[in-house]
Amino acid sequence: MSAYVGQELDLFARARRWKDYLRAELRPALGRRVLEVGAGVGASAQALCAGDEERWVCLEPDPALAARIEALRAAGGLPACCEVRAGTVADLPPAPAFDAALYLDVLEHIDDDAGELARAGARLVPGGRLVVLSPAHPWLFSPFDAAVGHVRRYTRATLAAAAPAGWRTLRLDHLDAAGLLASALNRALLRQALPTARQLAVWDALLVPLSRRLDARLGHRVGKSLLGVWVKPG
Repeated sequence: MSAYVGQELDLFARARRWKDYLRAELRPALGRRVLEVGAGVGASAQALCAGDEERWVCLEPDPALAARIEALRAAGGLPACCEVRAGTVADLPPAPAFDAALYLDVLEHIDDDAGELARAGARLVPGGRLVVLSPAHPWLFSPFDAAVGHVRRYTRATLAAAAPAGWRTLRLDHLDAAGLLASALNRALLRQALPTARQLAVWDALLVPLSRRLDARLGHRVGKSLLGVWVKPG
């Protein structure tokens, strides 16, 4: 277990429109038994877990953050199907037990990304799906990335290379075309380690709805994030 170094989780938990967009894009890939790796403060489970799943495991390596998710669950802030575990994928039983493993802005923090996805893949049933959302474009690496512990940003090729060999690629798409401009501005001019609450509110209120329209029209070829979905053989 390890303590998370970033300070952005509570800030991005307020991004309601972004979470709505992710729910629309991700829900078809998740199934009824979901392993969410690096669950943070529980904001993504709140947005994505519909409550009719058989099981949604919030796995978080930082014990303090796992305790916050547990408190949220105990207070009724998460559906009853959610459970909280402190630890990593390696701490889980090796038997396949999940329909999907979900990494939302998590894989870029992990040195051995291919090994991590292989370990998660071993916990999926045949036909299960790895679902990964990560920041795109190495040229955008900024003080923000360094401040929150990012090891890398991805290209389509490097994210695809991290997936287990022989798995079928269902999606490998960019998201948030409008947000790409804001990230480029931060990289070139502002060089902020953390966006302000006002900046995040503007992105969520104005740029995310614009991206929802642009992304499909552009064929998901442009955006500040990359979404990969892979299907386990068998």
